[in-house]
Amino acid sequence: MKKLLMICGLLFSVITFAQAQDGAGRQKMTPEQRAQRSAEGLAKKLSLNDDQKTKATAIFMDQANAMEKARAAGNADKEARRAEMMKLADDTDAKIGAILTADQKKTYETWKAERKERMKGNRMGQGPKVGGEQ
Repeated sequence: MKKLLMICGLLFSVITFAQAQDGAGRQKMTPEQRAQRSAEGLAKKLSLNDDQKTKATAIFMDQANAMEKARAAGNADKEARRAEMMKLADDTDAKIGAILTADQKKTYETWKAERKERMKGNRMGQGPKVGGEQ
């Protein structure tokens, strides 16, 4: 009986510990943090100059604030909210494209296409590539 209780207790503690790990690496980021992270990633990918990086940060900041407002509005219609988010993403994409050079635009378009393929693969149940960049 003692062994059974001990095993149950151990099992319970392992399950509790495993659930506590959920999302530990993903803290809720502020719009400013999201904008900064997006701009940093873009600057790294496309070798942006300081002026472009500043403009990109402002563009991503506008997008992050608009998305935050859309989420806060709590639109119950999932499709309407999705359409609004897609429109925001398209607007941001156009603004980013306007600050890039021709070579940077080519790299940006290639990167977007690769990202879209990865996302499509994730939706198909394949999951992310092991050891690959997300």
